[in-house]
Amino acid sequence: GSAIITETPEMLGAEHVLAKRAASEEVERRIWEITSRTEERIKALGLDIREAEPGPGNIEAGLTTLTEKSLGAIRKGGTTPIVEVVDYAQRPSRKGLVIMDGPAHDVVSVTGMVAAGAQVVVFTTGLGTPVGSPIAPVIKVSSNSQLYQRWEDNIDLNAGAILDGEETLDSMGRGILEEILQVSSGKRTKAEILGHREFAIHTIAPTV
Repeated sequence: GSAIITETPEMLGAEHVLAKRAASEEVERRIWEITSRTEERIKALGLDIREAEPGPGNIEAGLTTLTEKSLGAIRKGGTTPIVEVVDYAQRPSRKGLVIMDGPAHDVVSVTGMVAAGAQVVVFTTGLGTPVGSPIAPVIKVSSNSQLYQRWEDNIDLNAGAILDGEETLDSMGRGILEEILQVSSGKRTKAEILGHREFAIHTIAPTV
């Protein structure tokens, strides 16, 4: 099967790391293409994302630069080779890890991946988001235990247990995989139980 990661603005500052993981020269070229194009779109709006990011919530959580934020974001995609780069909502043609060019908007990102054929979405959050989908189940994973304790009714898994010393990266990874298998077999996610069915697509104007 294929796994999709998206939100191109979240890759800016770490594109060189992703490029080294490209399975081919064409994939490497596409990684540089989508990240450069995204930054140019932002500049065309009179903005400098490298100055605007990280945002207040990120800073409060301890981040100091866009590069720090992006390095953390791309780590969620693991370490396997990137086999393909696709446009927003485009179905992958290869098996393996795929980058989808898309904006850094929760609901728009989920919609794009589902439109491309994703059957289950794993969504990590540090500040909390109620996002769900009317088409595919969304498994929400908190990055810290404080969020999980506040939002236990809306978060499926707590990756903050790693920082608490209760889980390792390997055991948490196995737990996420097991959750994916259970949800694929019919287990309802918290978003489904609460009735979250958010849906949104790209606007015509530039969206980042």
